[in-house]
Amino acid sequence: MKYGVNTLVWTTRMTKEREPLLGRIKEWGYDGVELFLSLDEPADIPGVRRKLEELGLECTTCSVLPRGANPVDRDAEARARGTDVLKRYAERTAELGGSLICGPLYAALGVMTGHRRTGEEWKWAVESLQSASDHARSLGVTLAIEPLNRFETYFLNTQADAARLVREIGAPNVKVHFDTFHANIEEQDPAGSVRALGQDLGHVHLSENDRGTPGTGHTDWSAILSALKEIKYDGWLTIESFAEPEPELAAAAAIWRDLAPSGDELAMSGLRFIKDLSRQLEIK
Repeated sequence: MKYGVNTLVWTTRMTKEREPLLGRIKEWGYDGVELFLSLDEPADIPGVRRKLEELGLECTTCSVLPRGANPVDRDAEARARGTDVLKRYAERTAELGGSLICGPLYAALGVMTGHRRTGEEWKWAVESLQSASDHARSLGVTLAIEPLNRFETYFLNTQADAARLVREIGAPNVKVHFDTFHANIEEQDPAGSVRALGQDLGHVHLSENDRGTPGTGHTDWSAILSALKEIKYDGWLTIESFAEPEPELAAAAAIWRDLAPSGDELAMSGLRFIKDLSRQLEIK
């Protein structure tokens, strides 16, 4: 296992002024960071990469698609823009030195149609991700697709559906991204859903049932970590939360109260809890 933390705990922007954060992340014992990625952020990719390499931190990225670039839109031009943006995201991930990008990469964030997904939308998602994954594979980048809870997307909510989408895409560099917060809402048995994924699982986000610090709520961490051990998962365990969100992120994620005393406290306490429990369960 490798332990990471998403910089969304603190910010959506990795600026020069934020670089001391990366040093603290290394000091706390993390193996890497997960950076929020857009077509504009990080603004200085070469500078961020140099700092990560200087500190010996690995990198993954996470992203969302804007409304005008939606792979499952009825408008063909919007679908084409969605695929193009995914390809550019893969390029920017590689430029950062990363080999994995995760998130709801199948549809624009926040788009709700008021009905269940259609067979036609499913077909469009498969086609878009097949095209994007071909380009990403040439760059050595894996796409990890994240089912979200029903309040954030109508298109993909469960691990089983995510696995079916991955299998229909049929690319070795497209995997499922499991997030404990979303699974707490959508899965009757989160640990069982992990075991069912098996080798389709490619990335894991950790946050408590209230999206706060792991170990402070009712998530059954022993069951989830044991399931990961059972399927021989050896990828990233990345803590993701929004302890110090900017107003735009707070509104998008519906964060209306403090989830932890600070982002630093959440990151330190969460890592300590997960590592201690992993040792107890003899997970390496």
